[in-house]
Amino acid sequence: QVQLVESGGALVQAGGSLRLSCAASGRTFSSLAMGWFRQAPGKEREFVAAISRLGRYTSYADSVKGRLTISRDNVKNTVYLQMNSLKPEDTAVYYCAARLSSTLRVVPDEYDYWGQGTQVTVSS
Repeated sequence: QVQLVESGGALVQAGGSLRLSCAASGRTFSSLAMGWFRQAPGKEREFVAAISRLGRYTSYADSVKGRLTISRDNVKNTVYLQMNSLKPEDTAVYYCAARLSSTLRVVPDEYDYWGQGTQVTVSS
């Protein structure tokens, strides 16, 4: 079993920055591919970014490319999402997810473990 705990969500003005963190436990962190997803009110959960086990490969949704950056620290068992140039449309609950496979995926159903989410609100 893998436990994921997100933190770092906040209220921020448009154009601002945030860094989300997700601490993992329960399994060797470097055996997990990691992803970030988000869900806005009334919308389906959508892919944001993913990173491979050793951090060599990343994938991003087109809507966040150039503004959000995923990274990981396999010593601290933590994955991060650096969010710059935030827009009101980035407002959502952000979820961390883990996958017991090396390949990157953008579909929520292909992830095995989920955190509880952290709220990000961007005001205009």
